[in-house]
Amino acid sequence: MVGLALSRPRHLEPLNALRHPIAGSSNGWFVWRGQAIPREDDNFFAPLHVEHLHEYAPELGPYLALPPGWGVVLAPGYEDVWYDETLLDV
Repeated sequence: MVGLALSRPRHLEPLNALRHPIAGSSNGWFVWRGQAIPREDDNFFAPLHVEHLHEYAPELGPYLALPPGWGVVLAPGYEDVWYDETLLDV
């Protein structure tokens, strides 16, 4: 399962994704479109089976094999992929 911000429109840019450690049925990926995650919304991310992620974020497919600790920002003509060990802090 991935955490996906279903409330954000599919056309909104950029696409953001962070991979935290695997926990329970979650593979650690949290994905949203647009700018910052609203801190006051505890229900911002909804669980989604990874098999359905291509319907919401097909451009993320090539990055899903990145291990925990990695982040991705994608927009037309823009790609940023980085490692941040603070994502591993639980």
